[in-house]
Amino acid sequence: MALSPMDVSHLAAVDTARAARVLDEVRSAALSGRPAPVAPRPVIGQSWERMLRSGVDPDHGCRSGLLPMDEVRRRREASPLRHVLPVLREGLLSVADVARHIMVVADEEGRVLWREGSAPVLRKADGLGFEIGADWREDVVGTNGVGTPAVTGRPVQVFASEHFVRSHATWTCAGAPLTDPRDGRLIGVVDVSGPLETMHPATLAWVDSVAKLAEARLRERHVRSLERLRAVAAPVLSRIDGRALVVDRHGWTAAVTGMPYTERLALPKSVSAGQRWLPALGRCSLEPLAGGWLVRAAAEPSARPAARIVLDLGGRHRRSVRVSDGAGSWTRELSPRHAELLYLLAVHRAGRSAADLARDVFGDPARTVTVRAEMSRVRRYLGALLEHRPYRFTESAEVKVVLPDDPGDLFPRTAASAALVRGSG
Repeated sequence: MALSPMDVSHLAAVDTARAARVLDEVRSAALSGRPAPVAPRPVIGQSWERMLRSGVDPDHGCRSGLLPMDEVRRRREASPLRHVLPVLREGLLSVADVARHIMVVADEEGRVLWREGSAPVLRKADGLGFEIGADWREDVVGTNGVGTPAVTGRPVQVFASEHFVRSHATWTCAGAPLTDPRDGRLIGVVDVSGPLETMHPATLAWVDSVAKLAEARLRERHVRSLERLRAVAAPVLSRIDGRALVVDRHGWTAAVTGMPYTERLALPKSVSAGQRWLPALGRCSLEPLAGGWLVRAAAEPSARPAARIVLDLGGRHRRSVRVSDGAGSWTRELSPRHAELLYLLAVHRAGRSAADLARDVFGDPARTVTVRAEMSRVRRYLGALLEHRPYRFTESAEVKVVLPDDPGDLFPRTAASAALVRGSG
């Protein structure tokens, strides 16, 4: 009797060896083009498709060189993950050691920065190249619990031959992405891994819960930093007439005067002192403060010059929008969802309604609430360059899109996105 992907997951919990055999047959069939006894789980099947397109060797993989330890130390000191290591250790290590697991923390580029847990399992991990400084991006070592969550943006468990590279089939892992609560940017992945027999169906939920706890700790740190900045801002703003606000380096507002409070101000990626054009305020002057910026808005709004917008979707891991006009230029990195929405608006210059975008992105025209919320966030940094009813780029803006060499790399996160790419190709 054929098994469904859900049946295989349950089978692995009670009969690890049989589940591993079934998944090995599934993997072999998928690589040879033969009918499989059971379809791979969608998240795994989509990852395998990416691996086949990118040319990862399923029999041997590809190991890049380890980072030197001085570079590992530099990355550790620069990473916000260092602030939540105690949370990750407390939530994962005590159980991991008993259950013969290891905890691995990698940065946003898939480089392993920390690795702790069961000593025998650490030695086995060495044999797989799962070492400090190793590169575990999906397009380097195949489907795995570090690289695949980084690509999909959600927790992923990879069991046995769900790993694309054959040498990893004796391994099981569960990883969850960690994002910066200030801007939603991926800052790393936490993973719990071990030998095949240590697989448990609850491991993924456990790792995801601890990852969310770590993100909550980062939010608490951010709130405390805003409180410190607010104390600096109060005497400065008390001496200013007109519209002004103090924001942190990510644009989060600490205090305002002469204008309504706004939670966050969209800042260019590279901020410098002087006159700038900001979408929410128009012409402004920026002055550095300890921990942030004093932003003074011009007394009278002025017309914005014609803009050139470059939507750069060519990078596998980073997408951005660059705006240039008579007031200068600025660049902002985009989340996968915002990149997808802006791509749709660039393709459909006449505009898309919220229902249209919901159908394009989610395959469900009823999900307009989600679309409107995301477009509201996009408008915070693009401001008057975006119009609505329908959503569209302003007619005066010149819009250029830079696409990846392989159209399949455009939006690998969801089936709906894959369908969009096929439909536009």
